[in-house]
Amino acid sequence: MNDALLTRIAEALERIAPPPASSADLAAAPAYVWNGAAIRPVEAFAPVDYALLTGIDAQKEALLENSRRHAAGHAAHDVLLWGARGTGKSAVVAAVVGKLQAEGQDIALLQCAIDELASLPQLFAILRDTRRPFILFLDDLGFDENGVGGARSLRSLLQGGTAARPANVRLYVTSNRRHIVPRHLSEQDDPVNPRDVVDDKMALSDRFGLSLGFHAIDQDAYVAIVGGYAASLGLHFEPLEAIQWATQRGSRSGRVAWQYVVELAGRNGVNI
Repeated sequence: MNDALLTRIAEALERIAPPPASSADLAAAPAYVWNGAAIRPVEAFAPVDYALLTGIDAQKEALLENSRRHAAGHAAHDVLLWGARGTGKSAVVAAVVGKLQAEGQDIALLQCAIDELASLPQLFAILRDTRRPFILFLDDLGFDENGVGGARSLRSLLQGGTAARPANVRLYVTSNRRHIVPRHLSEQDDPVNPRDVVDDKMALSDRFGLSLGFHAIDQDAYVAIVGGYAASLGLHFEPLEAIQWATQRGSRSGRVAWQYVVELAGRNGVNI
């Protein structure tokens, strides 16, 4: 086979092969997203001000300290943030990264969609080529009864094996469930190794060195959150109206407080 023929074959293979996925400059942006094939920079990373997050002081301080250690290259935990919806789990992750960046720390947030978990080994291979500290954010993680295999794969990535996450990466995961994989009382009646069934489902949550619980807030805490948001925008509000807003939605949370403040800002012609 002559050289000309080999060249034509090589050129033909290049044409039919998919182009390599391009990734962003991992030293340039404050935040990124992973789409399962490439890393893309976030065009406008604008987290909530850390100081505005009210009613979760212990949780946000613990997360900030852990993240500060990671940014400095010191030992730090993977973190599970679990609890009631709308209580600030996702907001505090971005807020902590934003605060550290404002302090001059070189750390970045990288979010991966839950349906792209199978591509994490590929992502980790890319991140091993940089020394910059990253927070890999998995939002609203949960596995149903048929997802135990996926949970096992994720916990192997957290600890052990050649595909485990690199040293410059820590996982911050939010979930509505403390143990991520659902458990049922009927498991205790399983005649075949019932304890093994429970231990297997709890094994993933046990991989997180720091577990932070976020709970439903009372009325005073809810009004305080509204007050903090409103004051930051120069808005006056009536506590009874804010309470009524929450009552109509059947929930008191930081998310509902923010939604009320958005409504209040709109009425007053204030852009957010």
